[in-house]
Parts: sequence; C-alpha cells; structure tokens
Amino acid sequence: MNAAAPHRGKLTALIALCAALVVAGLVLGAGRLERLVPLLPAVPNGDAAVAVAAGVAVGLAVWLLVRIAQGTRCRARRRALEASVRGQVSSGIRTRMLVAELNELRNDEPHQIRLAARYSIVVDELGVAFWNGGRRPSRAALFPWREVRNIRSDSMVVGGAVVSVLVLRVRRGGTSAELPIILSDPRPGAYAMTDAPFYALLRSWKALHREALRAEGIEPPPVTGAIPVIRPGQIYAGVR
Repeated sequence: MNAAAPHRGKLTALIALCAALVVAGLVLGAGRLERLVPLLPAVPNGDAAVAVAAGVAVGLAVWLLVRIAQGTRCRARRRALEASVRGQVSSGIRTRMLVAELNELRNDEPHQIRLAARYSIVVDELGVAFWNGGRRPSRAALFPWREVRNIRSDSMVVGGAVVSVLVLRVRRGGTSAELPIILSDPRPGAYAMTDAPFYALLRSWKALHREALRAEGIEPPPVTGAIPVIRPGQIYAGVR
C-alpha cells in the first residue's frame, strides 16, 4: 500500500466535510436571509442580496480549502526535506521582491525561478537552497556559501505591519543582489517569524556561513557585534 494513501484519504475526507458544511449552511441560512433582507434599509432587491451573501460564503469556502491544501503541501515538503537533508529546514513567505532578485542572479537557466507561496529553505554545509513541491520537493535555486557575501537582519512593511526580514547578499558572476527573506512563523495563526526565534535562526545561518568559508580556505566576513551603550554616569567615570 502506498504510504501516502492514508494521508490523501484524510485530506479528501476533510475537504468533503468542509464542502458539506458550507452547502448545509447555505441551505439552512437561505430562509433567514430572505426574512432579514427586507428589514434592512436601502436594499432594492432581496434576491440579489441573498445571491451576494451566497457568493461571499462560497468564496470564503474556496479560500479556506486552498489554504488547507497549501498548508498540507508545505508540511509534506518539510517532512520530506527533514528526512533527506542534514541541514536546517525553515519556511519562507514569497514576496515579489524576492522572486525578482532571485531572477536577477540567473546565469544560463532558460526558465524563470518560481517560488511557492510558502516555500522551504534548507541551510547546510553546501549553502542556501530554496525548495518547492510537496512530498517530492523540487529545488528552485541553490547558492553555495562562497557566493554569499553577507547575512543581516532588516525590516519590511507588509500590509501595514512591520515584519523582520533576513537579507542574504549574494554575488554570482558579475551580478550582486540582496534577497529579502521573510521567515514564516510555525505557530498556528501567526505570519512572520520575529523576536528571539528570528534572531536565533539568523545567528545560526551566520555561524554556518563562517564555518563553510573557513573549510574552503576563504576569509569569513568580520563579525558584527552589539554597539556598546555609554550611560551618562560612565562618561566622567575615569576623569578625576
């Protein structure tokens, strides 16, 4: 028996259950909507309002099913990568800026580099790799450590919110680009990784970068430490 068959069966049952709940809600709520719509002000046509409400409900149901399918595909890809690679596996959130910068670094690849809405990143002794796919992941791009010039943190405004961004500066051939990577928070309902988990992952990537460069006999970039804070009471501490 195919090992993935039970997983697909559960997903199919879940989608069928969600679709049945949506249809049942539309059937049960149609009568209430028809009684409620005439009581609302400035509504010229109750049937039109019912149709709009039904359309919105169907749209939300489709959006929910798509999100469930994307999440299932992302988890399957992560499990497959964790079982086949020795490095760190993280999840990223696609942005147009990242895809544009990735394609700036193409050499002789005939096709554009594409990323899934929720892609995976593998960081190991070879470098940084971007992965798409599901149970059978497909690598979209790989940057060896010798092509990585710097790793730093930054921020980006997304939908009115400020999120942390890991910036990977890469030089390939005669082209240099900065890849803004928004790391996905694994917690349910969360969006981008922030605070302590983000900076812990940033330090881990930097450490792997330096170790890989030393192994190849390349001088690693200087370590950027915290800037010391001088308090007012310390200014004249050594002056008598």
